Amino acid sequence: MHAYLLVGTNNPQQTIDTLAKKLKTKILDYNIQKISDVRNLNNLIRLSFNNPTLIVSKNVHEATEEALNAFLKNLEEPQENIYFALIAPSVRHVLPTIVSRCQIIKVKSEKSVTGFADKVKNDETEKFLSMTTGGKLSYIDKIRDREKAVELAENTLLLLHSKLHENGVKYIIVSKNIEAANKTLSGLKANGNVNLQLTNFVIKYA
Repeated sequence: MHAYLLVGTNNPQQTIDTLAKKLKTKILDYNIQKISDVRNLNNLIRLSFNNPTLIVSKNVHEATEEALNAFLKNLEEPQENIYFALIAPSVRHVLPTIVSRCQIIKVKSEKSVTGFADKVKNDETEKFLSMTTGGKLSYIDKIRDREKAVELAENTLLLLHSKLHENGVKYIIVSKNIEAANKTLSGLKANGNVNLQLTNFVIKYA
């Protein structure tokens, strides 16, 4: 994996340092906001990197869609010795095409209350995914609020990404479910019908 999306409200520096240590890379901060930033970054990347480098881009959710679309090629065609760590407060604030090409790392909160809340969300999402198809349809039928639907899609996406690294995981199945969750999140963000988007996800979920 050459790209990582760090999500959370806390300062992720410790997570970045840990990731860099794991990848055995040096850290290079380079924020992406406009397409000109991406062009300058691409010129930099064309240079030969003798040492593995983790390029860290904070507040990627504030970048223009044009800039992110231009940056996407770097994730689709990764260069040797180059890694990316993108930082945003939430998956929902990042283009689904970017999210789908990154390993998601949730930055844990230092506050126990927030940490407990995150655990509750994970437990609820895990319970939802373990339901039968009929159970899932009954569950989503009660969701009318778009924000709640987006939260469910986002938490599902985070949980599925975490499962990719479990022992004995059925990678192809989980990857297909991640793709379905991405499409659902994208549809919801594009103001698609809430019930229809969630129903399509349940039907496609393996």
